[in-house]
Amino acid sequence: MIHLSAIIDSGAKIGDKVEIGPHSVIGSNVVIGADTSIGTHVVIEGEVVIGRANQIGHGSIIGGQPQDVSFSPATRSRVEIGDKNVIREYCTIHRGAKEGSATRVGDENFLMVGVHVGHNCEVGNRVIIANNVLLAGNVTVGDQAFIGGGTTFHQNMRVGRLVMVQGSSAFGKDLPPFTLAAERNTVFGLNIVGLRRAGLSPAQRDEIKRAFKLLYLSGLNTRQVLEKAREDEWSELGREFFDFVAAAQSKRGVCPYRKGSPSDD
Repeated sequence: MIHLSAIIDSGAKIGDKVEIGPHSVIGSNVVIGADTSIGTHVVIEGEVVIGRANQIGHGSIIGGQPQDVSFSPATRSRVEIGDKNVIREYCTIHRGAKEGSATRVGDENFLMVGVHVGHNCEVGNRVIIANNVLLAGNVTVGDQAFIGGGTTFHQNMRVGRLVMVQGSSAFGKDLPPFTLAAERNTVFGLNIVGLRRAGLSPAQRDEIKRAFKLLYLSGLNTRQVLEKAREDEWSELGREFFDFVAAAQSKRGVCPYRKGSPSDD
């Protein structure tokens, strides 16, 4: 299952039924789980742990040095990838920038052609990232988010769970869970389709709508919104929403709301 032209270091640990295509290079500190398929001209270097049943497309580079001018090649950092991910052609996933740190990709994600995952990013589970999306260092993407092609994310920002982002957008502020975002640092509403597909009940969706209205339509500033939210009763979903907003206050802040639909492609 390993092509004769592939170069596999003797220190690499390769699981059962792993396929490795022509001219791929696997380094000494790499662990690859069973039933994983690796295409041609793939480079996996540094300390990388890849789980079971992943598909890694032609020309991808995983574990390369981070694009951080302060990085020392002597730094021991890594990439951790879970199970059942599809990582298509020419994706790049860089290892952590600091000693002992990691870039992490969870389970059952779909990274389309040319996606870049910068150092110390955290990608959750069942995330879809379309072609040529760029995640700068230390970006966090929550479970079941959908990111349209060609979108760029500034370093140290967060994308909440079940967020949907229109393609060719750009963000430097946090995107609260369950929202629909587009263009530049703009939230346009809730990801209603995504919430339904995720199996959230009408009552759960109504709670998310109530939280959204308090944050964006009440006329209160963010500090006042959080104070008001603490006075009200919320289920787990409402608490998730406001916990995210509260955490954003000490970092980049959240994207503002603009009424009206984003332009269609």
